[in-house]
Amino acid sequence: MVTLFTLSSSSSTFLFPTPRTKLSTTLTHFSLPKTPTHLKKPVLAVTSLSSPLQCDPSLPPAVQTFWQWLRDEGVVSAKSPAAKPALVPEGMGLVAHRNIGKNEVVLEVPKRLWINPDAVSASEIGNVCNGLKPWVSVALFLLREKYRDDSKWRLYLDILPESTNSTVFWSEEELDELQGTQLLSTTMGVKEYVQSEFLKVEEEIILPNKQLFPSPITLDDFFWAFGILRSRAFSRLRGQNLVLIPLADLINHSSSITTEEHAWEIKGAAGLFSWDYLFSIRSPVALKAGEQVFIQYDINKSNAEFALDYGFIDSSNANRDAFTLTLEISESDPFYGDKLDIAESNGLGATAYFDIFLDRSLPPALIPYLRLVALGGTDAFLLESIFRNTIWGHLELPVSPANEELICRVVREACKSALSAYPTTIGEDEKLKESKLDPRLEIAVGIRHGEKKVLQHIDGIFKDRESELRQLEYYQERRLKDLGLCGELEDIIFWEPK
Repeated sequence: MVTLFTLSSSSSTFLFPTPRTKLSTTLTHFSLPKTPTHLKKPVLAVTSLSSPLQCDPSLPPAVQTFWQWLRDEGVVSAKSPAAKPALVPEGMGLVAHRNIGKNEVVLEVPKRLWINPDAVSASEIGNVCNGLKPWVSVALFLLREKYRDDSKWRLYLDILPESTNSTVFWSEEELDELQGTQLLSTTMGVKEYVQSEFLKVEEEIILPNKQLFPSPITLDDFFWAFGILRSRAFSRLRGQNLVLIPLADLINHSSSITTEEHAWEIKGAAGLFSWDYLFSIRSPVALKAGEQVFIQYDINKSNAEFALDYGFIDSSNANRDAFTLTLEISESDPFYGDKLDIAESNGLGATAYFDIFLDRSLPPALIPYLRLVALGGTDAFLLESIFRNTIWGHLELPVSPANEELICRVVREACKSALSAYPTTIGEDEKLKESKLDPRLEIAVGIRHGEKKVLQHIDGIFKDRESELRQLEYYQERRLKDLGLCGELEDIIFWEPK
């Protein structure tokens, strides 16, 4: 586990680096889908395909039956989709069966086949699920449909994986490889959250309505549904923050795709005589027949979030390596009220989280917030109400040598403490990365190696800052210059009465 530790100045408390669990966003607004179903061991990408209406006979029977279902529903025709399920290095994916131009439509799926809160509301369990968190209601719907032989989505549900490599499904032994990482604490927090939600919904919804849920639903079942939604649900559609799209969720991620503009909700023909909203995906790049269709799942997610959501990391992109610094204004700080007011006036709070990515600039608000937390002693006059409207501008520049030295020292000590919590060194991790690893061990090694690199990156930034302390211009010098009381050589000009 990541150790929480507190470093105190005379008036301020710094908490570094507490892991953060982003439950409020990732559990109610799911992001783009993950590396899809791993039905077989990865094989080489397909280089030739049969008729667009026919499914590759080498695919598992469940996938072939799923494809036939899509044909029966009118999703598959001679013109669409432009790609079909195939075995690819990632496991299962979509491969172009003809040349596809950039921004050309790859597939369209009518709304009647989507699984989302609207589908739950229109179902037999809609009334009892009213008021639940959207993801919880869709999870219950997914489980109920999974155990119904006559489910409309039966053939889609049959191809969904029983688990993923998401860290929520790891064994204790596998989680041990994450010792010292923030991902370990985040994973445990998510597991506790999901279990808490299950116990609540079991007591309030499942058990009192056994006629609606004839098949027992266990905690493991609930985790399965959570994992499916976390890894495969699309968002960013008009009014749709959580939706499963059969076929579309087979598309894999590639870091070579640098745009997320590929999915649209449009209104179009959904049959010979009907119109419906369609989920449409366009290829971000031009493709030749036999090439795999890729999208970008989320440009801004860290590798830890990829591991938690999708069960893999983007090892080719070091910019996804991240570490979260947690800063806190201590309630015991004699200036707590003033500092909190200033923080809130600038969109922050008593506790603030800053995601630091490798080889990226520090978040703009990090240094001002650090200076605010450390503010005390002879610098405390800046907290007076007369400065309230201008203080953030002052905090964007060095305040005093003591303040700047304190934040550099505290951050560097925090980084060293965090680095000491890992059971392995960067060198040991790099040696492991050179060998063939189990997928989950590969994720663990990649995460802890990435976190350490970011910590070294942060330490390096503040080490350089420490070496420049004497060259910096501080508040008092800037103030004297503004008043014309400091010469070109920065000598103080004393006013003498005549």
